[in-house]
Amino acid sequence: MGIELDTEAVARLRDAVTGTVYFRGDEGLAAEVACFNPAIRHDPDIVVAVASESDVAAAVRFAREAGIPVRVQCTGHGAEAPIVGGMILSMRGIDGLTIDPDTRLARIGAGLRWAPVIVAAAEHGLAPITGSSTSVGAVGYSLGGGVGPLARTYGFTADWIRGFRVVTAGGDIVTADAETNPDLFWALRGGKGGLAVVTEMTLELVPLRSLYGGSVFFEGPAIEPALRAWIDWSAELPDEATTSVVLLAVPDVDGPPPPLRGRTVLSVRFAYPGDASEGERLFAPIRAAAPLYLDFVAEMPTTAVASIHNDPEEGGPTWIRGFMLDTFDQDAGDVILELGGPGSGSPFLAVEIRQLGGATARDTADGTAVGGRDSGYTLSVLAGDPSTFAEAAPARAKAIAEALSDRISAVTNVNFAGDLADRAAFERVWPPAVFERLAAAREQWDPDRVFAFGPA
Repeated sequence: MGIELDTEAVARLRDAVTGTVYFRGDEGLAAEVACFNPAIRHDPDIVVAVASESDVAAAVRFAREAGIPVRVQCTGHGAEAPIVGGMILSMRGIDGLTIDPDTRLARIGAGLRWAPVIVAAAEHGLAPITGSSTSVGAVGYSLGGGVGPLARTYGFTADWIRGFRVVTAGGDIVTADAETNPDLFWALRGGKGGLAVVTEMTLELVPLRSLYGGSVFFEGPAIEPALRAWIDWSAELPDEATTSVVLLAVPDVDGPPPPLRGRTVLSVRFAYPGDASEGERLFAPIRAAAPLYLDFVAEMPTTAVASIHNDPEEGGPTWIRGFMLDTFDQDAGDVILELGGPGSGSPFLAVEIRQLGGATARDTADGTAVGGRDSGYTLSVLAGDPSTFAEAAPARAKAIAEALSDRISAVTNVNFAGDLADRAAFERVWPPAVFERLAAAREQWDPDRVFAFGPA
């Protein structure tokens, strides 16, 4: 398999970029496009590991002239299906960061992960509205919206984006913000792909030095009463607090913290960016719900925000499905315990519910393309045993979806939607009016579909 490329055009591309150009079979290509999830292995015809914005422009012009589709990989997180053929732009080399403490604006390169942004912002008493994992790429995550541990207080990460630098399908470098190319700016905040290659994002930071947050763990007979308490308690939380809960079947292997290895536990996460004593008061009902196994909820600096969810820093084979739910009540809790809880035979390492609402339900004054604002919760299931990926995990996920079908939202945010090759699934990741406006923006900015995105 493969394509024939004009040798003179290839030579011009190599001369035009300071990064590295790989072709199928070249040593180093697989490592350059390796995913956080090693179960997904890309097989492109060509990879350009860009080192600058001009590299991106040269690569896009080459692909356009050669008639091959372009896909973008920022850090390797979020891959849902193998990329076969075409060009991959590997953006890891564009990892610049500058912070202006006076304007509270951070300029973030497309290949940068959240961790250095958090650390640099904290030096000025500021914080980004980040994701739950600080090893995830900041830009790729934000283009879909971004739901993190402070979402109910501050909204989607995309709500805080103030501008982009992008390379268009024609290979031009342009700015997109509220004044310049505002239609493209709107589309990029939530539209995810098929529009342009983002090389830099400007993000507004919030004044925040610390928060009251973390996670507690319940095991054994305490799991069910803790989950049921969380369901009722979370429904009454003020918008300023954000919470999620996850059932974890932790394997007895190296990697997870020793107190969790080989155990099935329920973890309740909490984040309150206000007075610590008020945060402690708000969280008290969870501490009283059932005997605690581990308690890591306390006042913390913003640099410790990743400890709230404790997402793994190293990737492993995973199979993931996500949904958004309008409601989550005790009947929904019955479904989770029956199909994903202890003794259920569940193939999942994790079954997670995140509460939305609060600021996530309110769009910005100038509007964004973020889908899923009307949902009350997200539900994600994750399997880690490759032997379950073909049958057991999909079958159990389908059973959960069918049992919760009356509350699954009409729209599922693109970051939770999985593989977008299915047209019906693709059309459900935005409200109809937003979907149509995004289709018009893609037609305007990429009429020849240089940037492959969604169903063929």
